[in-house]
Amino acid sequence: MSGDAQEEEGKQMNEETFQRKLSELIAEIATLPEGERDRLELLAEQTRERHRQLKETVTSLQESIDFVRLSIKYMLFDLEATRRENQQLRKLLEDNNPQ
Repeated sequence: MSGDAQEEEGKQMNEETFQRKLSELIAEIATLPEGERDRLELLAEQTRERHRQLKETVTSLQESIDFVRLSIKYMLFDLEATRRENQQLRKLLEDNNPQ
């Protein structure tokens, strides 16, 4: 299994574990008296929403990083092409103006 596949599997396991534990917590909260339950259910729902937002942010950051990596590859390709063109033009100039 490649490193990326193992990392993705680890992330999935963490996500599954988080969701399972949160569900267990919510089920446990449901057994409490109503006065205590309302506040804790609200906290559990806020936790779920923050987790969802965090996942969206991480996904967005990963996409941005991928875009930056691709942009860097294109810039390096362009730089190498410019260097080759520069060398060819210098050689042409030297061939046309021997000193």
